[in-house]
Amino acid sequence: MSELTFALGPTNTGKTHRAVERMLEHDSGMIGLPLRLLAREVYDRVSRRVGERAVALVTGEEKRVPPAPRYWVATVEAMPMDVTVDLLAVDEIQLAAHRERGHVFTDRLLHARGRRETWFLGSDTMVPLATALFPRADVMRPSRLSTLRHFGKKGLGGLPPRSAVVAFSADEVYELASRLRVRRGGAAVVLGGLSPRTRNAQVALYQEGEVQHLVATDAIGMGLNLDLDHVAFASLRKFDGRDRRRLTDAELGQVAGRAGRYRRDGTFGTLSPHPPLDPETVRAIESHDFAPVRRMVWRNADLDFGSVDALLASLAAPAPDPRFVRVEQSDDFDALRALEARPEIRERATDEDRVRRLWEVCQIPDYRKLLLLRHVAQLGEVFVQLVDRTRLDPDWVEANVRRIDRIDGEVDTLTARLAAIRFWTYVSHRPGWIDDADGWQARTRAIEDRLSDALHARLVERFVERGRRTKRRAAAPRVEASGPFAQLGALLEAEHDEAEALAEAAVDAPAEALEVTPRGAILLDGRAVGRLRGGRELTSPQVRVEGIEGAGARGRVERRLVALTKDLLHELAGEAPARGDAAARGLAYQLAQGLGAAALRDVAPQLRELDEEARRRLGLTVGRRFVYRAASLTPRGLRLRAAFVYVFFGAEHEVLAESLPRAALEGAAALAAGYARVGPRLVRVDVLERALGELRALPVPFAPPPALASSLGADGVDGGRARAIWGALGYVPDDEGRLVPKRRRRARRR
Repeated sequence: MSELTFALGPTNTGKTHRAVERMLEHDSGMIGLPLRLLAREVYDRVSRRVGERAVALVTGEEKRVPPAPRYWVATVEAMPMDVTVDLLAVDEIQLAAHRERGHVFTDRLLHARGRRETWFLGSDTMVPLATALFPRADVMRPSRLSTLRHFGKKGLGGLPPRSAVVAFSADEVYELASRLRVRRGGAAVVLGGLSPRTRNAQVALYQEGEVQHLVATDAIGMGLNLDLDHVAFASLRKFDGRDRRRLTDAELGQVAGRAGRYRRDGTFGTLSPHPPLDPETVRAIESHDFAPVRRMVWRNADLDFGSVDALLASLAAPAPDPRFVRVEQSDDFDALRALEARPEIRERATDEDRVRRLWEVCQIPDYRKLLLLRHVAQLGEVFVQLVDRTRLDPDWVEANVRRIDRIDGEVDTLTARLAAIRFWTYVSHRPGWIDDADGWQARTRAIEDRLSDALHARLVERFVERGRRTKRRAAAPRVEASGPFAQLGALLEAEHDEAEALAEAAVDAPAEALEVTPRGAILLDGRAVGRLRGGRELTSPQVRVEGIEGAGARGRVERRLVALTKDLLHELAGEAPARGDAAARGLAYQLAQGLGAAALRDVAPQLRELDEEARRRLGLTVGRRFVYRAASLTPRGLRLRAAFVYVFFGAEHEVLAESLPRAALEGAAALAAGYARVGPRLVRVDVLERALGELRALPVPFAPPPALASSLGADGVDGGRARAIWGALGYVPDDEGRLVPKRRRRARRR
C-alpha cells in the first residue's frame, strides 16, 4: 500500500526540494511539474546528483529517455503513467482547480500512485479538499523559510536592485523592459512562451548580475528559482482565455512569494501608477491566508472510442462528486468538436483505432494560439495523412518546417516561429507518426536552438543598454569605429560567439561525444571544455569548466559535466541501490571504492547473503581473489579508471591506459586502476582471475603454458622475476623445474 503524503504550504518552504530528496532516497521515482521550464530545471538538478543515464526527461516536446532510467522528471500532462516507480510526486497540485488544465492534475490526484510513496505538493489552499478526499493521508504544513513584507508602491526609478516587475501580456512585458532600459540600463524578460534555452539565457543575464531587473509574466510563480528580493505588480488583471479578470489573492501570493530565497526576506508591492494593494490583500499575502479550494476540475478518464459521437458523449460525462466540476473548456475538446463536423474527418473516423488516433491528434497543443479554425485545419491534415498514409508525408512536413527555419526578424516574429516549431517537435515525438522520427526530432530541436539564440540576441539588443551592463562578464561590445578598433571589436565578438556555441554544444552533446583523457581532461571534438580535479574521495571528483565564459554558460556546462562524471562512475562501478538490501548496498559501496572491483576477502560476508539473481543484477564476476564488473575492465573502462586515479592519487600515480601503470601503484590506487600486485608485477584483475582459473585446472606438477606465463609476465620458471610472480600465486618449482603448490613442496620435504 502506497503511503500518501501531502506537503501543502506557502512558497519558499522547500516542498519541491524535499520531495526530490525523498525521491532520490528510493531506487526509482517520478515527479510531475507544471511547466516545461521547471521540469528542465529539476532534471538538471537530479542528473547532476545521479548522472544523466539514470534520469529521463519527458515533456510534450522533449524526451530524453536513457535505456534504463531510475528517475523520471516530466510535465504533469506528459507523465508516463504506465511506468511503475517507488515514489511518485506531483507539484503545484492546487492547479487541479485550473479551468483548462485542472482535470489533468485532478486525474493524477485520484489515480497516480507510487509503489511505496506518493507525494502531492502545493498551496495550503488544498488542505480542506485533501483531508476530505484522503482522511488517512499524512498532511505536512511546512512554514515559509523567510518573511514576506509589503513594500508599497514604487516607480521604475525607485525599484530596489534584484527586482522583478510582473505584467500579464507580452506587450506589457516588452513595454516595461524598454522603460527599464532607459531608466536603469536594461532588464531580462521571462515569458511562458519562451523556449527553455532562451529563458535560461535571459535568466542568466539577471542571475549573473549583468542586469539588476527582470520583467516577467506570472510564469515565474511556478517554482522557478530566481534570486529575487522584490516583486512589483504592474497590473493585477489578466486575460485567462475567456475574460480579463483580477487575479485572486492566492494567485498574487504565488507570484509575490518568489521574492526572498531560503532565509533571506523578500518584499512585494505595486508599480506606479497602479495604486497600492488593498490592506486585506496585503494581509492575506503576508500571512499566506487564502480562501481554500472548494472544487476541482474533472474530466472522465474512461473514454469510449467506439465512435466520434461516443467519444464526445464520454468526454461530456457529468462529474461523479459534488467536489468536482466538469471541465468547461479545453483546447483538445474544442478541436474534436470542430473536426467531427468536417465530412473528410467523419468518413475516416470509422473504427475504434481511428477514433483513438483522432483524439491523439486533437491533443496537439495550440502553441501558436491561432484562431481555432486555423489550428483545426492543420490538425485535420495531420489526421487525414495518418489514416490515408499511416505516416505523415515527409515532403509536406519538410515544406512546413523549412518555412520556419529562419532567424531573421524581430522579437515577435522569432517568438511566433518558436511556437510554430514546437508543433512539429511535438508531432515528431508521437510514436509511429513519422518516418525517421529521430532525425526529425534532431532537426526541430536544432531549429528551436537557432531560433532561441536569435531571440535571446534580439531581446538583449532591444532591452539591455550594453554600455551600462554590470561588468560581471558582459558580451563583447559592438565597436562602431573603423580601422583596427573595428577589427578588434569584430574579433572579440567572434570569440564570444564561438565560446557560446561551444558551451551549448557541450550541454547538448550526447555522452559518447564527450571524451575523458587519462589525465582528466574533458574534450568535445578535440577541444577542452572541462577538467576533472581531485575531490575528498576517489568517487567524488570535482569538475572545472575550461574555455567557456558568458552569462550562465559556465554553470550550464558545469552541470552537464558533473552529470557526465556521475554517469562514468556508474558505468564503472554500477549504481548502488538507494534503499533495501543492506548486503547489496554494502557490496555496491565496496565496488564503488575500487571503481568496479573489490578484494574477495573484503566483500565475502555481503556476497554470501546475495543470491545469483542479485549478483547478476550487479553485473558481477566472482573470482578467487577479486570480485569485479567486467564492463569496468574494457579498454574504455581502463581509460576512465586512469583518469580518476590520476586526479585523485596525483601525478605520481599516472597510468597508461593502453598498457600497464607507469608508476608502482599500490593498494587502493592499483585496484582503482584495475590492477593487482603479483610479486614485482601488476596484472589486470580479470587477466589474473583467468590465469588462476587455468592454473587450477592444470595437473600437478606442470610446466606453465607459454601463453599463460606471458599474460602474467612470468615466462619460464627460472629467474628472480618469474620465481617471484609464481611464488606470489602460491607455486614454486620442483627439482625438475616444474611448478607445484608451495604447500605440496613443503609436505614432500617433510
